[in-house]
Amino acid sequence: MMLAGCASASAAPESGEEGDGLAEVRLGYFANVTHAPALVGLSEGLFQDALGDVDLKTEVFNAGPAAIEALSAGAIDATYIGPNPSINTFIQSGGTSAHIIAGATTGGAALVVRDGIDSPEDLEGATIASPQLGNTQDVALRTWLADEGYETSTSGGGDVTITPTENAQTLTLFQDGQVDGAWLPEPWVSRLVVEAGAHVLVDEADLWPDGEFPTTVLLVRAEFAEQHPEVVEELLEGHIASVAWLDENAEEAPAVINGALEEATGKKLADEVLARALENVTFSVDPHADTFETLVEDGLAAGTQKEGSIDGLFDLRALNALLEKDGEEPVSAAGLGED
Repeated sequence: MMLAGCASASAAPESGEEGDGLAEVRLGYFANVTHAPALVGLSEGLFQDALGDVDLKTEVFNAGPAAIEALSAGAIDATYIGPNPSINTFIQSGGTSAHIIAGATTGGAALVVRDGIDSPEDLEGATIASPQLGNTQDVALRTWLADEGYETSTSGGGDVTITPTENAQTLTLFQDGQVDGAWLPEPWVSRLVVEAGAHVLVDEADLWPDGEFPTTVLLVRAEFAEQHPEVVEELLEGHIASVAWLDENAEEAPAVINGALEEATGKKLADEVLARALENVTFSVDPHADTFETLVEDGLAAGTQKEGSIDGLFDLRALNALLEKDGEEPVSAAGLGED
């Protein structure tokens, strides 16, 4: 979903303000298992319970760059999103656009391929899909291919052709033999495996220490956070409640997630697909800020981001205040912002 417009947030109208109050907050998310905290928070009413009289409006996106476009244009106020688009908007704006206020999901991304591709050496001349140019999985794919000695291009071509493609279309193209594989988030990894006969060539967890890497964070528009800190805190309360719900309701979670996915897309996942996808993800409010310097290096090497500092990317003060109130351990900004 691409929302047109490149106006700055300051040029956009406030999100439904009436007098000194705020009528609504607009939240973006993806219809992915890696965005389960958003799905559960919406389905169980946890966000709205925390927001009280402030209405919650939502937009569903396919990948991070589209969500960033909407955030930058002031069309949404906050979004669940991957780390690389968060880094991109922060650097491109000189640190003024948005801040990560919490983590959401760890893990749940992989490179899946067709029969006949059993090692990196078999990828010469292959066509591999990613969700969108510059999104988190796109950067991971380009970085890994470079480490394996392959040249790629952001405009196509190279030793391996990378074709940024909407996830549902990737499944169809793979089934039709028009792409040889894809680096995707869940549940699309599991859909290609279960429904299309793909197999995992690279589990991204194997590329990170202890298998922990951020897949989804909660990002808020900086101007909105400055103007409405209480609403941001309430949004965080709903987010924390959603992550806790997922931890405490493992048996009930698949049905709730599937119901929310059906609401967003009109279609449920097969039970086998959802069960497999959930095995590969962990939900946590820790954004794993200590990984972000590596993510910056990867984005630069992939040619999908500009050089710049990410000092100040994180603002975890409200999150940690809420965690302390609940008797939980604080999370770290790893020197890249406030905690």
